[in-house]
Amino acid sequence: MPMHLLVILPRWVGDVVMCTPTLRALRRHIGPDARMTAVIRPGHDALLAGTNWIDEYVSYNRRSPDRSLRLGAVARSLREKPADAAIIVPNSLSSAMLAWLAGARRRIGFSRNGRRLLLTDPLRLPWKGWKVEPTSTAVAAMQLAERLGAAPEPLRLELATSSADRAMAEVLLAEMFGTSAGPLVILNDNAATGTSRAWGHEPFAALARRIVAARPDARVLVNCGPDDRRETRRIVETADRPSVRGMHDIERLPFGLSKAIIQKAQLLVSSDSGPRHIAAAFGIPTVALFGAADPRLGRSDHPGLVELRVDLPCVPCSKKECPLGHRDCMRLLRVEDVYAAAAPALA
Repeated sequence: MPMHLLVILPRWVGDVVMCTPTLRALRRHIGPDARMTAVIRPGHDALLAGTNWIDEYVSYNRRSPDRSLRLGAVARSLREKPADAAIIVPNSLSSAMLAWLAGARRRIGFSRNGRRLLLTDPLRLPWKGWKVEPTSTAVAAMQLAERLGAAPEPLRLELATSSADRAMAEVLLAEMFGTSAGPLVILNDNAATGTSRAWGHEPFAALARRIVAARPDARVLVNCGPDDRRETRRIVETADRPSVRGMHDIERLPFGLSKAIIQKAQLLVSSDSGPRHIAAAFGIPTVALFGAADPRLGRSDHPGLVELRVDLPCVPCSKKECPLGHRDCMRLLRVEDVYAAAAPALA
């Protein structure tokens, strides 16, 4: 009987994208006749649409008001067709509990947060002194696949767009920029996990003005997530240039559109958030701005990536909000330095 593999994926967009090398390796390992089921946050299956590694997506959000998406209901549903093995990428206790309740015979994950007894194959992340060594999601997920027996793949992120996605992006760009065919530069400052990762509307607006001054034909588009409309509007209004536009007034912001827009870009300048990993999946040159976050946690094979950060004693603290109240790790990133890092992609 063909193998049934369960893969429990992380909650965050960037982490899901960083799992794509592992999904590729797992599919190669189990073969085309095996079945792979992915447990994923509701709606995030659209992020992986077109990649063809997953046979079935199961939506899960243990905090959802919809009881059918919570732990017990999802576990009961999965238990109807128990998996031969489960790859548990998140390090939460609840994700290991889900694999155990779902009846997965083999449960592979990292031994953290009190879940050792729920795993049949516990792995240990490397330690440095008394702390866990920061490890990229891409690296950690691949280690889990190797424990199952998969041959390691290069950590090259991979996504796909459909013809409908690309057509939707073309229509949007035409509406915003007319017939202009200059380089498309995307700015992205969304930070769903807190303000400590955000650069702010004023420096991003200054960067946009600097770009269009150097490249008058450039099309500067400020990316927007569902919770970032206000900040995106402030960047566009502060930049005050006809060739600087934003996605804040678009009613629906599906992943297909976001992927297709980023795929068309010549450059992305972004805080440490999901869109920079989407750009990596399409090989788009990227300048990533780091504050409280540890750059090592988000690394993959992306030769076009430039990382910028301010060397301060308090970073990386990994806090959602600056515990000292000054946000110097982002505030002291200079527009001149960010532009200098971005300029080669615009040449």
